[in-house]
Parts: sequence; structure tokens; C-alpha cells
Amino acid sequence: MRLVVAITGASGVQLGKKFVDYLPSNIEVHVVVSDNALTVESFENKQVTMHSSNNIAASISSGSFRVDATAIIPCSMNTLAKVACGISDNLPSRVAAVALKEQKKLLLAPRELPFSAIALENMQKLATLGVIIAPPVMGYYSESSNLEDMEKFIIGKWYDVLDIENTLYERWGDK
Repeated sequence: MRLVVAITGASGVQLGKKFVDYLPSNIEVHVVVSDNALTVESFENKQVTMHSSNNIAASISSGSFRVDATAIIPCSMNTLAKVACGISDNLPSRVAAVALKEQKKLLLAPRELPFSAIALENMQKLATLGVIIAPPVMGYYSESSNLEDMEKFIIGKWYDVLDIENTLYERWGDK
């Protein structure tokens, strides 16, 4: 599997990093971090290729690169609005546009709350186009007892919708 992960915004950057770190090593990962995101330390996953947010000509900006899925974690409201309006002026918004045109899985994890009516309208518009809108929401049935368990639950749910096998959380009925 070839996966693009974009990290936009500043709040929630650690979830994007952990999303990449927990990926199975057999997944080819291309990561782009927006200029507004915090500096992210090195990734544990050895198959990570880093791309500059400003490199609109990067390999991952073309549909001919054949990406299986794209995830923007976290997804800033700015990036969400750009994707909803078809603006692709940086690499994160461009890879989202490519995922849409190529009809590939696209997961957006909006990070800000409460959501404004404009943000909800953008999410609804994208959801009707098949985009997976998956904010980092805790599932209380997971009975997480600490922050790491909560993060693993959220990341595991994101992996599930992207068809990435994982055992990051205890599934309902597995007890």
C-alpha cells in the first residue's frame, strides 16, 4: 500500500505523527507537513518519504503516482476549506484534490471545535463526495484509561476506514 499523510495546522500534530509511527512497516508512506504545523521530529517508520509543503511538483501531487489513500491528520479548518472549494495552492491541498479526482480514499481529521456552520457545511459537501470526515473523537466504550490508549483507539479507527490492519484498540465483543 502507498499512503500519503499530510499534517496541517498546529493543534493535534502529535496525532498525525503517531498515525505514521504506528503504521505497519510494509506501507510506503509519503509525509507532507504544512508550514503552519509544528516542527515534527523524525518518524519511527523507516518507509517515510518527507515532502515540502511548498513543493507542488512533488511526485505525490500527480494522479499518475498511484496513491492508494490520503489522510490529512490533523486537518486545519484552512485546509478543509481549500479542499472543499477546490483550491490546491500547496502540497496538502493538492494531494487531497488528486485523491478526489482519482476517486481514492481521502480521510480528513478536522481538529478544531466547536465546528462553525461554515466548517460543517464544508464537511457535509466533502462527505457527499465520498471523503471520510473523521475528527479525533473518543469512543467511550473503548474504556481507555490513559491518553495513549485514547490516541491508539482514534488512530485504530482511522486505520480501519483506510483498510489498514491493526490491533491498536480492543474491538467491541473482543473481551
